[in-house]
Amino acid sequence: MTKRYSLVPPGGGPNYDWSADHTFVKVSAADTGGHFTLMEDNLKATFRLGLHMHRSHAETFYILDGSVAFYVDGDWMTATPGTCLHIPPGIEHACELSDGCSAARMLMIFQPAGFDQFLAEMADLDEAHFQNEALMAALNEKYDIVPLGPVPERPET
Repeated sequence: MTKRYSLVPPGGGPNYDWSADHTFVKVSAADTGGHFTLMEDNLKATFRLGLHMHRSHAETFYILDGSVAFYVDGDWMTATPGTCLHIPPGIEHACELSDGCSAARMLMIFQPAGFDQFLAEMADLDEAHFQNEALMAALNEKYDIVPLGPVPERPET
């Protein structure tokens, strides 16, 4: 008999170990009928996610460990453990580790689902594919990622 639920142990789930983060899919698009994806993202010291937006999906971030600097709709903010940030469709955003932070861990919800499928496709690419601008543009379009530039400069504090 097929189980009508999913259980993912610590460190479990499909995972993608990139140079700047290690992401674990905890609840996939297949698990939710495409309604949402839940992922655990372990950010490494070099993590920087450039300015982008999504036309039709929302992202929610819940910080578990460390400190993450988010740029959202023109504002910089620091998210520490227990912080929850929800970004609706159409809002530009970027993030990086906060100054003095060498690692962070957060849960991410993508609604509707699909980002897990984007990561799976990216994992099958080699360096030549990443340099193919047409291919990368097609993947971004397919998965509702609108690149807008690098991480904006943070104001001096």
